[in-house]
Amino acid sequence: MPSTADDEAPWPDDAVEVARIVDAWGIKGGLKVVPYASKPEALFSSKRWFVQPPEQRVVPKAAGGASAYPRLLRVVSAKTHGDAVVAMVHDVADRNGAEALKGARIFVSRSSFPTADEGEYYWVDLLGLDVVNRAGEALGQVADLLDTGAHSVLKLIFEADGKTQERLIPFVEAYIDQVDLPGRRIVADWGLDY
Repeated sequence: MPSTADDEAPWPDDAVEVARIVDAWGIKGGLKVVPYASKPEALFSSKRWFVQPPEQRVVPKAAGGASAYPRLLRVVSAKTHGDAVVAMVHDVADRNGAEALKGARIFVSRSSFPTADEGEYYWVDLLGLDVVNRAGEALGQVADLLDTGAHSVLKLIFEADGKTQERLIPFVEAYIDQVDLPGRRIVADWGLDY
């Protein structure tokens, strides 16, 4: 895989992992990408995908000791294909080049995500928010979100009796009164004993 000046592009401070390359697509260097979100707008909103190799893979070194793995993919085209995305990128000209990227993790700068609609939130923006109930009692901090199919669930962590514990709260209007992203806080209709 040829190295370009773009490989020296600085890694964004707000990089968010949004997808993984799972296979080559066709013979002209297409990539089959599986997005982590059901609506892959973050992939489509950026023409610069930052790349890291899979966690387990030993990355080969090119001549001179540099990584042969690209740091940045410049997207030519991307479209939905079933539950995946098919993309063409600069500097990947054939199936062999695309297969070399199998398993790669794709990151996009959070600042390039499309603006969420009123009442909609990106999961990455909710992580780390403090959650309190209507009485102002601390319920915990958002550590993860779970997708149950019907709705999302906030997974909170909190300290009690010297131990880290978990609390689950459905992320639905019936229980969530307010999400204050600038204030880094969520107010929920939820008791300490639930």
